[in-house]
Amino acid sequence: MTVARDEMLTISQVIEEIGVPLSTFYRWRQTRKGPKAIKLPNGSVRIRRSELERWIAALEEAA
Repeated sequence: MTVARDEMLTISQVIEEIGVPLSTFYRWRQTRKGPKAIKLPNGSVRIRRSELERWIAALEEAA
């Protein structure tokens, strides 16, 4: 059985996909309104594809 790996997206990839400015994304992170992110040991931040999709689905349900 093969387990699919959950793609780890950079912030640049996320903001391009959802179409918001970087400043908006950082404001959402600061106020905990954006998708959950992971800070890697090297200091870079990633967002799991599944988390981004879950977050978008929650926004759609709330609309």
